[in-house]
Amino acid sequence: MKFIKTCLALFVILFWLQTALAQPSPSITKKDFKDLIGQWEGSLSYLDYSTNTPYTMPANLEVKQIGISNHFLFKHHYPNEPIANATDTIILSENFQKINKASVTSRNKLMDGNLIIITEERGADGNDHQPALIKTTYIIGKNILVERKDVQIAGQLEWIKRHEYSYKRVKPIQ
Repeated sequence: MKFIKTCLALFVILFWLQTALAQPSPSITKKDFKDLIGQWEGSLSYLDYSTNTPYTMPANLEVKQIGISNHFLFKHHYPNEPIANATDTIILSENFQKINKASVTSRNKLMDGNLIIITEERGADGNDHQPALIKTTYIIGKNILVERKDVQIAGQLEWIKRHEYSYKRVKPIQ
């Protein structure tokens, strides 16, 4: 009986320690993305799957919030390739721990005042849809926005940069 009480007490202590020392999941705020509302100009650099070479082209972005929701429209405009224009909906989860279906793994303020948010999710990469870990890095500032996607193919150690949007605000916030 003493052994059972000792084991139970040890279990309770270990459970309490794990709960007390556990790091809270990083979370974002709606303001992080509300600050992006507006017009942006810049470029898109990506790895061409067919030639395995990098390619860069001009890109513009318009960000709008849908009502007061956690949904934001990212309207991508490509001046040299308008047929590629597209709109993405960015959805912040109710608990602000996911962007779309990707879990927020870190959120930190940089020395220059910019915010860096990193998300990760399991998915498929490339034309052959290989299983991969997909990491998206957002750098958000008053006049800068970078969105970079890196992938790590299952069973591999290296990360591959798939694309990077790099923008400057068209009209600075006043």
